[in-house]
Amino acid sequence: MEMNKDYILEIKGLTVGYKGRKIIDDLDLVIEKGKIYSIIGPNGCGKTTLMRTMSRNLKPQKGEILLAGSNIFTMGTKNVARKMAVLSQSNTTMSDATVRELVRFGRFAHKTWWKGSTAEDTGIVEWALEKTGMTGLAERKINALSGGERQRAWIAMAIAQKPEILLLDEPTTHLDICHQLEIMELVAKLNQEEGITILMVLHDLNHAARYSDEIIVLKDRRIFIKGDPWAVLANHVLEQVFRVEAQILQDQDIDKPIFYARKTI
Repeated sequence: MEMNKDYILEIKGLTVGYKGRKIIDDLDLVIEKGKIYSIIGPNGCGKTTLMRTMSRNLKPQKGEILLAGSNIFTMGTKNVARKMAVLSQSNTTMSDATVRELVRFGRFAHKTWWKGSTAEDTGIVEWALEKTGMTGLAERKINALSGGERQRAWIAMAIAQKPEILLLDEPTTHLDICHQLEIMELVAKLNQEEGITILMVLHDLNHAARYSDEIIVLKDRRIFIKGDPWAVLANHVLEQVFRVEAQILQDQDIDKPIFYARKTI
């Protein structure tokens, strides 16, 4: 059956496990082009396992993942990278490289082995640096950057791939509040200005509510609920999934909910 042209990613009957234990069980999910999605859920529910499988670091026991209609496990690495970029929780490689060298590495999917960088590659690297606010730090070593700067450098490398979809596994982990907001605003800007579909794992429910078009909640190895922030951040969902009672208010700036946990159940 042909994939819906509005979908950039489609997951069908996905089962993933370790040592006989299922972490994801018969999961179905569709991701529409041009939207921001956040995956949330309690610890151990399979968020990172799902992300690692979508990024081809884990092979499923059953099911398939279609990227623009093609199975990612039968596609070549470069073909996947031309459509999908992935940032894991911690990026420790290339720490001695400069920001520009790191971002230039994002062009590997568009090169052939006998050619060096083209004028187009150089232009896209400069575009990625500018888009992420890293132009002034382009010659700085990665290991000399702050946590927020380092994350922006890696995002610059990812968008230099010119992907249609960007996967982010907990992009604000280990960052202070200021840099968390900086990264979230950058993600929103890339979606709005460049049309990049965003799929990210988040722990902060208020970040998920404020910046997402849709939120995906995992529980008991499957999707518990998927929908807009108002539908997902409802008391019955929070009670069943996170075992908390909460007060839900409206953000003063936008029509999005704000979550305040009051007590555990």
